[in-house]
Amino acid sequence: MSRPLKIMLVAAEASGDVLGAGLAHALKARLGEDVVFVGVGGSRMAEAGVASPFDITDLSVLGWLEGLKAYGVVKRRVADTTALAVAERPDAVVLIDSWGFTIRVAKAIRAALPDVPLIKYVGPQVWASRPGRAKTLAGAVDHLLALYAFDAPWFEREGLPTTVVGSQALHVDMSRADPAAFRASRGIAAHAPLLLVLPGSRPSEIRLMTPVYEAAVARLKRQDPSLEVAVVAAGTVADDVTARVAAWPFRAHVVPESEKYSAMKAATVALATSGTVSTELALAGAPMVISYRFQPLSYAIMKPFFTGKYATLFNHAADEEIARELIQDDATPEKLAAEVGRLLADPDARAGQSARQTAALDLMGREGRDPSEIAADAVLRVIAAKQGRDAR
Repeated sequence: MSRPLKIMLVAAEASGDVLGAGLAHALKARLGEDVVFVGVGGSRMAEAGVASPFDITDLSVLGWLEGLKAYGVVKRRVADTTALAVAERPDAVVLIDSWGFTIRVAKAIRAALPDVPLIKYVGPQVWASRPGRAKTLAGAVDHLLALYAFDAPWFEREGLPTTVVGSQALHVDMSRADPAAFRASRGIAAHAPLLLVLPGSRPSEIRLMTPVYEAAVARLKRQDPSLEVAVVAAGTVADDVTARVAAWPFRAHVVPESEKYSAMKAATVALATSGTVSTELALAGAPMVISYRFQPLSYAIMKPFFTGKYATLFNHAADEEIARELIQDDATPEKLAAEVGRLLADPDARAGQSARQTAALDLMGREGRDPSEIAADAVLRVIAAKQGRDAR
């Protein structure tokens, strides 16, 4: 009797943890007891059967300066992850998102286990910055699972076989979202203006963005004291967000991640830190303003490498700034308040932006199959091809 397939999944932050859990569930649905998992991840992957040997929280960094500060931790965790691969000898390794960490893991595992197929799940956004990473990735892994059709040509030109699986964010199930109940449970009237603030899921994002949002919302509250405010506290940073919002000089409802989609559907306007959440907000029909700040030194180093016109995926897909983006020096309380205030004051502008956001999601592949299922199929094809070559 043949042994079960052993698949190693590696994720280093919350978004990758969700993708890894989805892939594990899809593979388990295909193979049942004929697949086992090892790897690195968070709580969602643990629930799916991937027991991580260490906490991934310290690996969730963004920016050059932040990366330098975390280099010692990253280096140790790369060694730990590689040692796990060597001990377990998996049939394939799937490296999920988190470019800085996973590219180092890929190179280390390739050196230690040259015959194990390596699959990257989510490529770097080379259309936005540092296109040379496409060539680097092509030299480090055997296959890429890309989220969007516009990703694929960048990597295929470098000889990297690529499967477009689609984004899980485009397939979020919002059928249980209940905006009316969300408002009622917090005493927010059905037609009261509600601003939903989504400060991010990384510690650095909360540290840099929350004070800016506090100042922006304070300006809006002075203009309209009836404005209701809710702030999403992502699971990885929930305690930090809750403590910061508690100190704001005006009332703001803290929203646990379990109620995030109800809050999105209830919102009149959203103010969000750039990331996957912009796609979820668009699915919920919420018009939004997008913002982001890096540490100043990190931004100065990184800015020459930014080649894309937009940071937001649906803006990129539509080649149009549907949602206003205020990045770095433009991410001021005054400008954020002005853009959010414009949407709050104009129902037609809100409706028009929401409709254009929805149309852009269609360009991103909203109607495709479940990404986890497509990813599972691709992983099994890569393993089968490798084992077929070995058999010969």
